[in-house]
Formats: sequence, C-alpha cells, structure tokens
Amino acid sequence: MTLDNAKKEIDLAFTRKDHRGLGYENAFGGATSFLRRSYTKDLTGVDLAVTGVPFDQAVTHRTGTRFGPRAIREASTLQPYDPPYGWDGFDPLGEFAIVDYGDVAFDYAHTPSFPGLLEAHIAGIIGQGPGTVTLGGDHFITLPILRAYAAKFGPMSVIQFDAHSDLWADDDMDRIDHGTFMYKAVKLGLVDVTRSVQIGIRTECDDYLGMPYIDARTCHEKGAGYVVERVKEIVGQHPTYVTFDIDALDPAFAPGTGTPVWGGLASWQAAAMLRDLAGINMVGGDVVEVSPQFDTSGATAIAGAHVAMELCCLALWNKRK
Repeated sequence: MTLDNAKKEIDLAFTRKDHRGLGYENAFGGATSFLRRSYTKDLTGVDLAVTGVPFDQAVTHRTGTRFGPRAIREASTLQPYDPPYGWDGFDPLGEFAIVDYGDVAFDYAHTPSFPGLLEAHIAGIIGQGPGTVTLGGDHFITLPILRAYAAKFGPMSVIQFDAHSDLWADDDMDRIDHGTFMYKAVKLGLVDVTRSVQIGIRTECDDYLGMPYIDARTCHEKGAGYVVERVKEIVGQHPTYVTFDIDALDPAFAPGTGTPVWGGLASWQAAAMLRDLAGINMVGGDVVEVSPQFDTSGATAIAGAHVAMELCCLALWNKRK
C-alpha cells in the first residue's frame, strides 16, 4: 500500500465503501473494529454480523469479561492482512460482507432486564438474515442468544468448547449464572442434547442430561481428528451453534479468564478442531470469558480473536460459490 492510499483509507471502520476486502492499516492505529470491518447498524447485503456483549454480572469467581469484546477487537487488528491460515485459500473477508455491529446496549445496574435485551438484540440481527458471531462477556450470554436462535431454527445443536459443563442444576429460570446456562438451555428446550456435544471438559458434573461430552484427556490421547469425526457424527447437518469458552484452553495458553483449570486444550488443538469442523451447518457462535486484565501479555485476547475468526470461517464455509 502506498502512502497516498494509506492516507485515503485510514480508519476503514468508518471509511470502507464495501464490506468486503482485506485491511492494510497499521495494526497499532485507527479504530479497533473487529478485523477492521465497517461499524454499521445497516445490515443490507450483510452475510455475518459480529457483535459484542460486555457483560460479566453472572460470574462465580473473577469479574472482568466486560472488557473482553474490546480486547478481542484490538487483538483482531493483527489478522485482516491475509486470508486465515489453514482454510485452503478461503478468504471470508474478501468473499463475504462481514460487519461489526457494535455492542448490545443495556443498563449495568438493572441486571434482570439484561437477558431480554440481549435476546432482542440477537433476534433483531438474525431476523434480517445475517448470522452472528458474538464477543463476550461471560458464558451466561449464550442462554439469551440461544433463545433467539431457537425461536428461528428450533432446538439447536450446540458444540461447546469448555472446561466446565455449565450444567449445574438450577430450576430458577430468572436466576443469572454463567455456570447454569446450559442446564437451563436444555430444560427450556432450546438445545437438542442428542445432537450436541461438549469438548474439553475437565471438571466434575453430576448429570450431563444426556449430552455427549469429550473430556480434555480424551482430546489429548485420541487427538483432534478423533474429536472432529465424533462431533460431526453427532451434529450432522442440524442447525448448529458453536460456543467457545476461552477456558477450554489450558491456562498456559489463555490465563486471562475467570475460572482457569489446568489440563486444557493447547491452542494448536483448538485451531485444528475448529478448522476441521468445516462443513457443519453453523448458523451462529460466540467466544466468551476473555478477561484481559488477568493476562498482561494479551495472549488470551489474541486467542479469542483467532477463535472468532475461525467461527466466521465456519459460519460462511458452506456459502462459498
């Protein structure tokens, strides 16, 4: 890029004329939209909307995921220079219209109103056609999001990367807790457990409610190929939501999270699994639980940004021409 072109194209988040295309701005300057995509609420012709949910009032231990969306966006500015590696030349930024829809608006001091606001936020996006990739936020946010998706697609297949099953028994559906979101999603009929699977689990769970799981040790011993083959057998081509809790990664790779657990996935394992899941019918997804203040290196946010890019690829893979 010449200096003259660089001057003309500064802050692509605001000046981009087309939602498609790679970005060549300085990674250390300019507006930090996700992957330098356009900031816009106009979803005309948009294939995929990335949105942030800076909510962490449901955590059981360390707060801080409210800063996750901002940190992930900043880390993502390292990525839009080239097509993502490992996708056989697939260039989602060049082939599809991806935008940054901004963050959901909510009153942090009125937590009970939050679930309905988030559900309406997501429903408003997918009701216009695009899928969503959401930047969290703690893992509770997936419950209102699944409500919106299930209203459109019916009970969802869910692929959950996580250290925890989040299946703690809690029949108070108004209670807001990131450790019970999946229990409630199953009990509310938002999730088809026979077509869903959890990956990377390494904490105790008394009752999986019939949901298959592949624990972290199995992932290590049998390998990414085994995991992907098993997951594809389970979900088939059913409409699928992929939720990636960053604590699925071992704390060595992602220390910036609220409830880290040793023995987790390595970043290369997660990358291989996500890439090899290409072909599933993914209609939406999220990456959650990034707490940047617990990681001075920024590695956790970088991992979160890479996961979000992989989710964009998965969501758009089947739509290639």
